[in-house]
Parts: sequence; C-alpha cells; structure tokens
Amino acid sequence: MCLSSQRDSMQELLDSQRNKLTERNDALESMAKALKEETMATTMTLSTRIEELEGELALCRAVVGKGVASVALSNKDVPKLK
Repeated sequence: MCLSSQRDSMQELLDSQRNKLTERNDALESMAKALKEETMATTMTLSTRIEELEGELALCRAVVGKGVASVALSNKDVPKLK
C-alpha cells in the first residue's frame, strides 16, 4: 500500500471513531438533560408536598396546644392529694 492509501484508511478510521463518539456524546447529553428535567420536576413536587406537610404540622401543633391548654385548665378543678 502506498502512503496516500494508508493515510486515507487512517482518516476513514478516525472519522468513523469520531462519528461514533459524537453519537454517544449526543445520547449522553440527551440523557443528562432528561435526568435534569426529571430531577427538577421531582424537586418541585417535593417542595410543594413539604409546604403542605408544614401547614398540616402547624395545624396539628395548634390543635394539640389548645388540647393541652384545656387539660391544664381542667386540672385546676381536680383536688390535689394531700
């Protein structure tokens, strides 16, 4: 084989490998973008749920606080043991 033919063969091999790597890179970029979008959606959903649970927790604390206050008031009516 002559030098020109060897060079052409090597160039074809390099082009082929570059194309394969470009395809893999594109696929990986696409997967990374999809994962990022999924992560963002999950984060938004979880943030919303956390806010809902914090509201429920505040409500529960208020109810329990009122319950404890009424129990404390009713203890005044019970005579203490001597």
